[in-house]
Order: sequence, then C-alpha cells, then structure tokens
Amino acid sequence: MRRQTLRAVTLALLVSVSAAACGKKPAAPAPEASVVAAPSAEEIAAETQRLNQWFDAKFEEQLDFSPIQRTFLGEKKDYDKIDDLSEAGEDTQLDWARKAGAELKSSFDYAKLSQEAKTSYDVWLYQLERAEAAAKFRRSQYVFTQMQGPQAFLPQFLIVFHKVDEPSDIDAYIARIGGVARGIDQLLERAKIEAAEGVRPPRFAYDGVIAQSKNVITGAPFNGAKDSPVWADVQTEIDALVKAGKIDAAKGAELKTAAKTALVEKLGPAYSALVAWLESDKANADEIATGVGKLPNGAAFYKERLAASTTTDLTPEAVHDFGLSEVARIHGEMEKIKEAVGFKGTLQDFFKFMREDDRFFFPNGDEGANAYIAEASAKLDFIKSRLPDYFGLLPKADLVVKRVEPFREQPGAAQHYFPGTPDGSRPGVYYAHLSDMRAMPKPQLEVVAYHEGNPGHHMQISIAQELTGVPRFRTQAGFTAYSEGWGLYSELLAKEMGAYQDPYSDFGRLSTELWRAIRLVIDTGVHSKGWTEAQAVDYFIANSPSAEGAIRSEVQRYIVWPGQATAYKIGMRKILDLREKAKGELGDKFDIKEFHDTVLGGGALPLGILERRVDEWIASKKA
Repeated sequence: MRRQTLRAVTLALLVSVSAAACGKKPAAPAPEASVVAAPSAEEIAAETQRLNQWFDAKFEEQLDFSPIQRTFLGEKKDYDKIDDLSEAGEDTQLDWARKAGAELKSSFDYAKLSQEAKTSYDVWLYQLERAEAAAKFRRSQYVFTQMQGPQAFLPQFLIVFHKVDEPSDIDAYIARIGGVARGIDQLLERAKIEAAEGVRPPRFAYDGVIAQSKNVITGAPFNGAKDSPVWADVQTEIDALVKAGKIDAAKGAELKTAAKTALVEKLGPAYSALVAWLESDKANADEIATGVGKLPNGAAFYKERLAASTTTDLTPEAVHDFGLSEVARIHGEMEKIKEAVGFKGTLQDFFKFMREDDRFFFPNGDEGANAYIAEASAKLDFIKSRLPDYFGLLPKADLVVKRVEPFREQPGAAQHYFPGTPDGSRPGVYYAHLSDMRAMPKPQLEVVAYHEGNPGHHMQISIAQELTGVPRFRTQAGFTAYSEGWGLYSELLAKEMGAYQDPYSDFGRLSTELWRAIRLVIDTGVHSKGWTEAQAVDYFIANSPSAEGAIRSEVQRYIVWPGQATAYKIGMRKILDLREKAKGELGDKFDIKEFHDTVLGGGALPLGILERRVDEWIASKKA
C-alpha cells in the first residue's frame, strides 16, 4: 500500500493542497483572440525559471504548515512542533492555497512556459481544485479509524521518524510529546463535532482505535512494569547521547525526568480522554457496518472520494462494472495455473486448498516472521539486479524490510511503505504485519515485496524525491491512482523481469491483482449500493483465495476509507493502456526503459496529465 498515503502524513495534510488530485485534465488558459507570435526559446527559459523559483518559494511557505512533513523530508526546522490539526488550521492552509493559486494565474504567462513547467502549473492548480472539493466534505471524513489513524501514526512518527543526533533533538522530542497530546485533543474535538452531526465510523473502528490508543499508554510511566512504546524509545535515545559523550549522565537523568513528566501530564491524559470518549460513544456507532452512503450527503461525498482517488470522473457504476469484468478475466488466468499444477477440482476448491494447506504458510511467532522478512529481502535483491534492463532512472535510496511496531501491529492488516528522506540518510521501509502468519501466505510474499519495494513504491517515490529538473513540490506530490497504479503495474512488470518462477507464486501474483479487482466491486458495493460488511466479506471469500483474516481486515479498511481502494486497478489500467498505445505508435522505436523513465521522470501526476506526458514523449520519438 502506499504512501496514501501513502504520503499525506496527517489528517490536516489529507485535505491540504498536497492532497491527491482528481478529475478532469486541466485546461490551459484560453488564448487571446488576436494572433500572438510564438515565444522565443529565451523567453520560455526566462519565464520557466521565474515560475520554478516561485514554486520553490511557495513550497517553503507550504511546508511551514507541516513540521511533520519537514521531518519526513529530513529537515529539522520546527523540529519541536507538530502540525495544527484543528479545523481552523485547515482553514488557514486552504486560504493560503487560494491566494497562491490566484497569484499563480495573475503572475505568469502560460504560453511562455516549457512543457514541464506547464505540467507544474497545471498540477499546482489541480491540487487546489481537489482541496476545494474535499473541504466541502470535511466533516464526512472519519477522524479516528483502525486504519493507520492519528492515534497510531503520531506515536509512530516520534519513534521512527524523529531522528536524534544532538541534545537539541531530544529537547525537540520531548516538546513534541506535548504536541502529539495537543494534536490528539484537537482531533478528538473534531470527532465529537462529527458525531453530533451523525457522522461516526462503524463500531469495529471504535474497537481498533481504543485498542491502539490503550497500547500507547500501557506500561511505565503510566502503569505496569514494562515500558510503554514512547517511553522506551525516548530512554533509548537519551542513553545513546550519553554513550556518545554528547551529554553526561546527570543531564541524561534530567532529560528522562522531563520526558516522563510530558508523558504523564500531557500524553497520558490526552489518550485517556480519547479512550473514555470512544468507549462512551461506541454504543451509538453501527454494529452492522455499511458505507458512507448512509451519511448526510453520502452519495456526493463518495463521488468526491472516488474522483480524488482515481483522478478520473468515473461513476460508481462504471467502476463496479469494470471490477466485475476484471474478476472474471483473472479467474480465467487462474484456471490455467490450476490446470498446470494438476489440481483436480473447481477454482473455488483450489482457493480453499491455497487458503488452508500448511505448505503455503510460515509458522506463527518470531521464527516465522523472521523467515518472512528474510525471504522478502531475498526476492527484492533479485529484482534489484534486473532493474537496469528496464529503467534508465534508478533510485539512490536504500530499501529495508521491517515488521510493524508491536503497538500498531494488526493481524491481517495490509503491508505498506514509508519513504526514506530525499538525501538518502533514512532508507525507505517496507512494513509487514506479521502477528498472524496465516494472513501472510507464502505465494503472495513475492508479489507484495515487488509492489511495496522495487520496482514498485520504493522505486517510484525515491525517483520522484530525487528529481532535480522539476520544482520541489512536484517531487513530493501524491496522487493515489498514479502511485498505487504504478505499484500494481510493477507486480506484472516483475513477471516480465523474470520473477514468479514458482507457479504458486505466479498464482499469488494473480491473487493480488484479483484482490484489487475485487476492491472495485466491494468499494462501490459498500458505498454506492448499500452492501453490508458481511455481504462484502462473503463476496470476497467466494471469489478469492485470500486468507479470511486478511479479507475481513481488508473489507473493514474499505468501509472506513471510501474510494481509496479503487485507485489501484484504475491506475494500472491507464499505465498499461499508455504502454500499448506507445508500442502501437512507435513500433521498433519503442523502448521500455524510455517509457518507464517517461512515466516516472515527472513524479506523481493525475492520470490525465500523465497521458499528456506520454503523448508528448511519443511525439518526440516520431519527430
């Protein structure tokens, strides 16, 4: 899964101008009625340079709204702060974005820009368009859910991403403990407002958030002998400074006291208040889970979410029908493998065999988890050796495979990727939930590693972050259909690169593509057709070999995250269509490395702008 996120790191960022864009291809400003001479190369270079300087200045202003994002980028400005997660904070960001958009339109001549600069211009305004659309449904988006909600993300941010190199960094860490508490308080206030307006996630989401929140404040210094997650980490960081000789033992003890005070007096009360409210409000949530169609303006909200995730104007009906057709097609491909391995029985019998036979699973426990990580790392080493045959642009950043931290690990939850820093000082991380190895079948290990690592998310995001020929905001832009479409395309590309030599692994590849096709059916079924959680689970089980634990976790994900799951197949289909178009038009001039560099070399883009970019490359090859 992606940086969703994949790259939007807090609720505030999800609706900021950095959020994923949707919909139609942006139109260039209308030409003047009179005939105007074409700009010279010098004029284009000058206006493009001026625009790129403006973008870089504006992106710096934009980053000032998000100390969290700055940390993700490896910067230490505002290192002691956390984003403003209130509605007022979002209003301030959106007002800034509107003013920036107006300034962009009034200050630059679109006709005098290079093609790459026109893309930057269009993407900036496209993001504003999506932020405006999302703001209308601000109170329809669930604040706290079991799916990487802020209750789990914010402690993870401190533990994993707040790097401590110097004594000042631990001072900032301690200050941020208070900032996390303030952020939780702000988000709780928003959740209460939404609940008063009839917007609540289903009851299972309450259970997940309560459990994760209790995990954060279980153990010392709150209660019990074992250290709580943040307390354990902050002590480790302080001890490392003492060991390195950067502070003495007395200063270390003083810092631990300050950290303990921040945890007990700020973080603990914030999380306790969150748990108390969730437990008191849980009875008001739906026990029989359905989609957002039940919410006030639910149909319009889902349409907006679908557009935001796919960057198209596809209707729920069109997405649903595409999903049904893809499920049928992939079932046909699976039949071929079933016959090739000599299995006797129906495809559903084969699904049951793949779902239940012990040969397809690592044992539960640390031994199985470690074996999973070792095998995934080995598969990624293999595919890395093949990358130069298919790509000219290659990532500089390293990639590591890790188990999800215990306090946020969920049985059957989706694997995911967190980007490294643009300068390579922190590697990209492919995270796997390994508390239930029966939800992590061996045949799907290979394909998921390629999706999250190389040639998938790690490659795509690292290349985007390392780009030097575009404004910095382009290196950090996130469009779900593009990034998840690339991840799913990469699963198929890996087969072309020589992966999946074992037929069961190839079946695993088809299983994950089927999983994404089923998402189209279930996401639209739940949010547009009124399906219940039970109906969605039954459809998934009947049509997929996926483990039941993973299926139930997946369906609950779709219910609380409307539209997101549709982006994968829509984006993959567009990339494949563009590749076939390029092959058809270029014939012998088609080069797979150049095609991939064209797709990746501009960073993440809405699908309409991506198509324009590929068309421009095709035209340049024909010239």
